[in-house]
Amino acid sequence: MFLRRDQFPHVHLSNEVENALANNQPIVALESTIITHGMPYPVNVDTALEVEEVVRSSGAIPATIALLNGEIRVGLDSEGLNQLAKHPGVLKLGYRDLAIAMVRNKTGGTTVSATSAIAHGAGIHHFATGGIGGVHRGSEEHGDVSADLHELTRRPITIV
Repeated sequence: MFLRRDQFPHVHLSNEVENALANNQPIVALESTIITHGMPYPVNVDTALEVEEVVRSSGAIPATIALLNGEIRVGLDSEGLNQLAKHPGVLKLGYRDLAIAMVRNKTGGTTVSATSAIAHGAGIHHFATGGIGGVHRGSEEHGDVSADLHELTRRPITIV
């Protein structure tokens, strides 16, 4: 595991994820912007729980990744999911936003770029998402290319 608690005190692995890593069980990382910016409450929580159940039924451990009160969470329990889903002013966090949001004790859903970086750092090799950002119209003029694409070139992780 790359993220050691003594080196990264603001990163919390759920007990289930930590046990799965220790026992070399399959883990699937899940991004959380679908919860924070994709659907209204309570549909967002219900959908997140359904996706986690699909991962479990396939024999893997789900690891929904988010930032809660400045702490990176790898694996959310139902309380964490609800806190994320109901939080007023919840942020949408790409990789480049994480440090500032952590220092300011913010709460946010992680995009593909942030989730893949965190998952890779935790030693998770597989990641499922609802969508990946791309190259936007007019990018040749204004350079509007999703950070998701840049992260995909940097992390050896399988994204579905």
